[in-house]
Amino acid sequence: MRITTILTGLMWMVFLSSAAAAPRAEYKIVTASKTGTYIQIGNDLAKWVADPAGIDLEVLESKGSAENVQRMRFEPGVKLALVQSDVYQAFLDEAKAGNADAGNIIRPLRLIMPLYDEEIYFVARADSPLNSIHEIKNKKISVGPLGSGTALTARTLYQLMFEEPISAANAQYLSNEDALVKLTVDKTIDVAIIVAGQPAKLFSDMKPEARKFIKILKLDESVPETARAKKTYFPAAIRVSSYPSWLTADTPTLTVKAYLVTYDYGLQSTVGNLARFAESLCTNFDKLQANGHPKWKQVRLELPALSQGWRYYGPMEKRLRACIAGQSGYGTPTPTKAQAPARACTEQELVLGICRR
Repeated sequence: MRITTILTGLMWMVFLSSAAAAPRAEYKIVTASKTGTYIQIGNDLAKWVADPAGIDLEVLESKGSAENVQRMRFEPGVKLALVQSDVYQAFLDEAKAGNADAGNIIRPLRLIMPLYDEEIYFVARADSPLNSIHEIKNKKISVGPLGSGTALTARTLYQLMFEEPISAANAQYLSNEDALVKLTVDKTIDVAIIVAGQPAKLFSDMKPEARKFIKILKLDESVPETARAKKTYFPAAIRVSSYPSWLTADTPTLTVKAYLVTYDYGLQSTVGNLARFAESLCTNFDKLQANGHPKWKQVRLELPALSQGWRYYGPMEKRLRACIAGQSGYGTPTPTKAQAPARACTEQELVLGICRR
């Protein structure tokens, strides 16, 4: 009996030693461009959440949300993604309309939690006659790169405001940096639409002389175009405090919500790792707000009710709810069954990267 007890104790010590020596999980998160806010949020998650949870989280650049959805679904090692709410909804809408590719991509994805609102910048030349957002109709516009959340947001906003799609002749799919060059140097576009949580590095690095070359168009609450846009997007302000060397007054604009997204994983090791990530996110949330990007101060540690077709990832939701409010359990609606598309590719599908010619 005594020998058995000793052997059992030794075996348990060996097990604990092996567990402690187990290699750390190596995961990836897809964000956006190096001058955007997403990549800084990714770096914060890697440092303050993943590392304490025993996960080495590699932060990857991308074109933005639409590409992130696809990479989250198909790229090996990518376990997390940052995605705009309107992009996630666009995939769900395409799936509901019968697009099998969209359904295959979005159906297994799950939300971890909502993050913050991203500001939408409508940038024009300083000497432009344009002053308000609703004046961009029929102008040449950079809507962001193909595969980016910015491109989807720009196209959706334009459609809402003017009740017609932006014409192919007026839309240019440029990176933020290329758009500013085309706007101020080449002068081949009239407006650059950029989505980024403030303060965004792209603008915070600008010097006071920047106001001689570019300005931000304002949201006019009195016009019907704004009322239509507010059916999907929300009013906010780009603040002087975010860009004190550039702006002289707060500028009203619109915002879109950012979400942290994962996949409906079932492998036990992955489930365990992501559950620890969720626990770490909750317990280290104060460190994110104190040391991370200023946008973390706008994030609420909560899991609100979701729209139809949106789901939280069960194992992480359970851990977060237990940590936040001592609750457990969750409900998930039944996903819409996708059907094979019986139509030609639309420009929306091209932007989402699900177009088959």
